[in-house]
Amino acid sequence: MSGPSGPLPTALRRDGERLIIEWDDGFRGAVSWKTLRENCPCAACKEEREKPPNPFRILKPTELAPLAPVSMPPVGRYAYKIVWSDGHDTGIFTLAHLRQLCQPLND
Repeated sequence: MSGPSGPLPTALRRDGERLIIEWDDGFRGAVSWKTLRENCPCAACKEEREKPPNPFRILKPTELAPLAPVSMPPVGRYAYKIVWSDGHDTGIFTLAHLRQLCQPLND
């Protein structure tokens, strides 16, 4: 049964480079980890996305390694927090945001 603000996930699983989410309304979707990181809703990431690109920026060693999620604990009944391999953990992804980012699975 859907929650007051929309559908609720019934299952989440890691599938290689993406997250698969099954929703209580029957929708099955996938979102890549790259897409999730690029759409992180935290203030620092939003601010970084609004800046013009710096062509002379030097990458930190942690930025050279592929990013991967370490954990994804729930935040109440409305969101999930993704903890990344580079230590970033301030993005709270609401269920509505996750649903918006999901692409339908056709398998």
